[in-house]
Amino acid sequence: METTTSDKAAIRGHPSYVWRAGQERRLEMVLRWAELADRRVLDVGCGVGMYTAAFLRETCHVLGVEIERERALEARKRAAGVVQSPGERLPFPDGAFDTVFSHEVLEHVADDRACVAEMVRVTRPGGRIVVFAPNRLYPFETHGIFWRGRYRFGNAPLVNWLPTPLRDRLAPHVRAYTVGGLRRLFEGDPVCIVHHTQIFPGYDNIVARAPSLGRTLRLFTYGLERTPLRVFGLSHLLVVERVR
Repeated sequence: METTTSDKAAIRGHPSYVWRAGQERRLEMVLRWAELADRRVLDVGCGVGMYTAAFLRETCHVLGVEIERERALEARKRAAGVVQSPGERLPFPDGAFDTVFSHEVLEHVADDRACVAEMVRVTRPGGRIVVFAPNRLYPFETHGIFWRGRYRFGNAPLVNWLPTPLRDRLAPHVRAYTVGGLRRLFEGDPVCIVHHTQIFPGYDNIVARAPSLGRTLRLFTYGLERTPLRVFGLSHLLVVERVR
């Protein structure tokens, strides 16, 4: 599948450009499962630095890595410790961080297994890795699809429910993970799973346009997160701990 310069967003995805309720909620989840206060934190694939800057509320020892130069430069305006690097080759020594964070990044990297191995390598024994990644069972592919040779941005219904060969023809630019598929990325690494669930969107755009509808969606789907129907959530939240 050939892509043009205008398709870069399809390959790399869109980072969080604004900080809203959905991002704040995810930050609270990170704080629930990983100690950040005065700890060394790495944001892998930090985009324009929204979460990197948010972590500075908890600790001054925050670094970020971002493969796209333009985004790395933008991120440095929010958090000085941002370097340009692919996630598969992190420029840090073994065990350098207490917490490593990856927000909707693994689906875009060239080699997700290599990126995971690097995150484990730079995490100290006893430290934790917190990952958000797209859920294959969510009813929409939120990264858009390729149709008749052109990238079409937007939510595409039921694409992720198609058989893998067909799904990957429509969305070759991005991965979506099953529970087992995401966990298998860590197989063979010295980690144990601490927490794994699925979460629904923040609906911030809907709340802005139609507040009552947006709040109703939040109330309903956030309630589903406490039931087996959470498996249809937008994203996985996976927390692993390095054991040695």
